[in-house]
This record gives sequence, structure tokens and C-alpha cells, in this order.
Amino acid sequence: MSRPSVVVLDYGSGNLRSAERALLRAGGDVTVTSDFDAALNADGLVVPGVGAFAACMAGINAVQGGRIVERRLAGARPVLGICVGMQVLFDEGVEHGVRTEGLGQWPGVVEPLEAPILPHMGWNTVQVAPGSALFAGLEEERFYFVHSYGVRTWQLEGNDRMAKPQVTWSHHGVDFVAAVENGPLVATQFHPEKSGDAGAALLATWVRSL
Repeated sequence: MSRPSVVVLDYGSGNLRSAERALLRAGGDVTVTSDFDAALNADGLVVPGVGAFAACMAGINAVQGGRIVERRLAGARPVLGICVGMQVLFDEGVEHGVRTEGLGQWPGVVEPLEAPILPHMGWNTVQVAPGSALFAGLEEERFYFVHSYGVRTWQLEGNDRMAKPQVTWSHHGVDFVAAVENGPLVATQFHPEKSGDAGAALLATWVRSL
């Protein structure tokens, strides 16, 4: 049985190689590239992200990442966002008073967390969405976070044409979105590639779904 093809989108963000290694271990045939056609046609696309929202959006725009994501989702082709790669899927990010437009796949604003200690760095529990496929068997596990910003309110509801997305939450000073499962579009605020056995199991579940 062939391994599903996975592209890790290279738009200048860091942490590409650790994501590549983790996805290889999870069962993917992994390529790290900014090539438009390769990213468009892979079985699965991973949008990583480390650093500032605005810098990540500039890099994504430079490789036409928004078009790639839009076209993949129009064809129900899976996309996985990680950390800032999740944040950029929302309408906008606010950092130091500066608003930057995101990819707009989900309504909402990425804003500073309110907590005694920032960044939120280390292992934390999550409140898994009922019926989650991504977290099946992982409901009691901890995952590794590194961030100072997050989405603190969820705005997208279901309707007659679309099921309500499954939203998993975590808490650091305030509640924030830790993961979303929305048909072919899936994302995690934490780093599954740094989350030990639990993160490896989650990535394996995603790769198998391809």
C-alpha cells in the first residue's frame, strides 16, 4: 500500500524539518516545498508556522499560499495548519496594535492571550470536542504549546449545508482554541511534532485519513 503524499509548505517559516520528520514517521511520503502544483496536488498539505502572524502571512502570500489553500478546500482536499499555520486561517491577527489580514477560512481574530506568564510554553491539557476523530483515544493526553496569541472566541456555527466544526479548547490565563476539525480543514494551536507519543498518534490519524 503506497504512502499518502504530504507537502509541508515552505514559505520561509521555521520548524519545517521537525514537521517533515514527524510526518514521515506518521506514514506520509513527505516533501518540503513552495512549489504551487506540488502543494496543490498532494494528498495532504501542511501549513506550518513559527513566529509573528504578519511575517508568516507575508511568506504565505509570496508563494500564493492563500490560493493553494482555497483551491484545495474547494476540492475537499485536506489541509492541516500548525501553530501560526492555524492562526493564519482566521480573518485577522492583531500584534502590538497592528492588524494583519489572514486567509479568512474561519471568522475570528487572533489576539494576545491574557495570562500572568507569556509565552504559553510547555505541556497542557485540552478539552476535546465531542466525537472528535483527530483526538480519538487522546482525550486525556497533554500537548506541547509555544505561543502568546490565540483565538479566544469561536464564531462559526453549523447550518443546513454544513456541520458545525468540532472545536477543541485549552486554557492558559484564558480559554483559547487548541484545535479545529472542519471537514478537510484541520488545525492545531499546539505543535503535534513536538508533543511526543500523543502528537505522533494525532499526526498518524491525520495521515491515515488521507
